[in-house]
Amino acid sequence: MKKMMQALLIIAIMFLAAPNVVFADQYPDKVVEKLGNGLANAVTGVVEIPKTITIIGNRDGVIHGMTIGFLTGIANAVGRSLSGAFDIATFLIPTTPFVKPSYIWDDFNRETTFVEAHMR
Repeated sequence: MKKMMQALLIIAIMFLAAPNVVFADQYPDKVVEKLGNGLANAVTGVVEIPKTITIIGNRDGVIHGMTIGFLTGIANAVGRSLSGAFDIATFLIPTTPFVKPSYIWDDFNRETTFVEAHMR
């Protein structure tokens, strides 16, 4: 009975480890990518303020850009910086970024949005 339990335990461990073995070759790349993304977002979060002012100003007018755009830019800057800090702290767990676009310089004319993170 004891040998059967040991065999079942070994088989269960093998089934749990099998998917990790398949993705092991991609793991270092994903970890480095997440760390780089986190560093970039933590440092460039403040650029969200002029970016958002410009986007909202072009879409809704100068007054909206200087008021709503400024306030939204501050919120986006804090969000991008915190998202970057979170990515730095958890870079060993590969997930997708919370912020879209992933980097501030990707599609600079697109408004920043925040989404749920998913395992890569």
